[in-house]
Amino acid sequence: MEFRYAISLVLEAHLPYVKEYKKEDDLSIIGEEERFYEYISETLLPLLEVLFRLDSDHVPFKLAMALSPILCHMLCDEHFQKKYLSYLDKQIEFGKQELERTSMQSQLNKLAQNYYDTITEKRNLFTEKYEKNLLKTFDFYRRKGKLEILATCATHAFLPFISHNAEALQAQMEIPVAVYRKHFAGNPQGFWLPEHGWTHILEPYLKAYNYSYTILDSHGLLFGDPAPEKGCFFPVKTPNGTFILARDHYAVTEIEKMAADEIYRSNDHDAGYDLPSETVKPFSGAAGERHRTGYGYYTRVNSVYDQKAASDKVKEHAQKFIQNTVARLEEASKHMKEAPISLYTQKCGFFGCAWHEGPEFIETLFRKAAECDGLNFVSPSEYIYMKDAQSYQVVAPEFSSCGENGYAETWLDVSNDWIYRHLYQSMDRMTELAERFPDDTGLKERALNQAAREILLAQSSDWPSLLYRQESTEFAHNQAENALRNFTTIYEALGSNYISTEWLTNLEKRHNIFPNINYRVFRRKK
Repeated sequence: MEFRYAISLVLEAHLPYVKEYKKEDDLSIIGEEERFYEYISETLLPLLEVLFRLDSDHVPFKLAMALSPILCHMLCDEHFQKKYLSYLDKQIEFGKQELERTSMQSQLNKLAQNYYDTITEKRNLFTEKYEKNLLKTFDFYRRKGKLEILATCATHAFLPFISHNAEALQAQMEIPVAVYRKHFAGNPQGFWLPEHGWTHILEPYLKAYNYSYTILDSHGLLFGDPAPEKGCFFPVKTPNGTFILARDHYAVTEIEKMAADEIYRSNDHDAGYDLPSETVKPFSGAAGERHRTGYGYYTRVNSVYDQKAASDKVKEHAQKFIQNTVARLEEASKHMKEAPISLYTQKCGFFGCAWHEGPEFIETLFRKAAECDGLNFVSPSEYIYMKDAQSYQVVAPEFSSCGENGYAETWLDVSNDWIYRHLYQSMDRMTELAERFPDDTGLKERALNQAAREILLAQSSDWPSLLYRQESTEFAHNQAENALRNFTTIYEALGSNYISTEWLTNLEKRHNIFPNINYRVFRRKK
């Protein structure tokens, strides 16, 4: 394939583990679960429909996604699926109420009708078209060569902060291989580093688990040793032979600025927040807290949302983004023989949950790029393997991350540092358990497997990140603390040779990630 410039879009599809379980027939939405149902409705289903329309219209497209094992598990959880349908039914009932309430306000009523129709369609898409199995459809596009799926950590751990513990690293990298093989055929080429967290200690582990490439924030590569001759516009190889690509900082910043345009819909200016509490009671939590309903009528500057104007702005922004990216690649190509690449990475939820028009923007990008000679969207592995292996410079990247200031302070400051002293002791104890009970079965094996799940959940970077941002702090604090407490309870119970079967069974229902986990993954490698 010959082209002058390449663009690669890589989206990270991940959410924190949000399951709250009381009993099988309790379909009430508890705590932070709503963010998962909103993620399906606002991001995943619209994105799948974008891929469907592009494929049906024979528009060439290539996209890459990192689907986290936690998200894969939640999408396949039958209890979550039942609750999601209940969530949609509440939206549909609320829509009927909104159609009546806005009947004398033509602009709002038109929007309400559109939202009602869209949500009704989403219910049909989820149950009929996708048969409640979104991963199967992602795999369909993967098999067609349109979508590349990267593996990522078992529980979205910030790897530099657990890299001193070999057993923890191997668990976070080995478990995703099994999850990938369960949902998608073959082995993943790329490994997504949560928060782009990099340290040189990761190199041999990436090699050991046959991950060909990973992606860093731009400064992690630019400050490497030696400095990359082609900047961020071309991959490099680490001394161990892993390919490194760097995200295009300017592309990320540009799209974030575009998404903030005042003409776009405000997802926070939702009827669930604006209307009287008795009107939105079905969407109120047990403590009366308000939630989004999916019915948003206003822009970020409080004017009534105009869908046509927003759609026109999307087209304008997509065209501008392509022009600016091509201009940047054109300048880079003057200093290199190879076709330069602009690698754009972003959290998948940015397109939909954060930016309502985001999925439409992605679709418009591909349609407009198809009209540009010499510009191709490619997957990261496709770009790497079409080049001569001798053309890659050997560079040792610098310790780095995304987030505030780019050097991991998001995941370690006064708001969250308390987690690590407990986590590190528990990680050592998990290896101790795996060594002390290498061949146990029955109840003890169940307890050991659950201890492994709790350690993995405690390692999630979501908890310190939420605490740092002062977002859902009670939830994040409880999730980290409960996982550590649950592990300690199991550790002490195994030491005394007694564990409550009832307590363990209840915990297995609440924290049921990785049903086929083998705690021996935490044993020391011989």
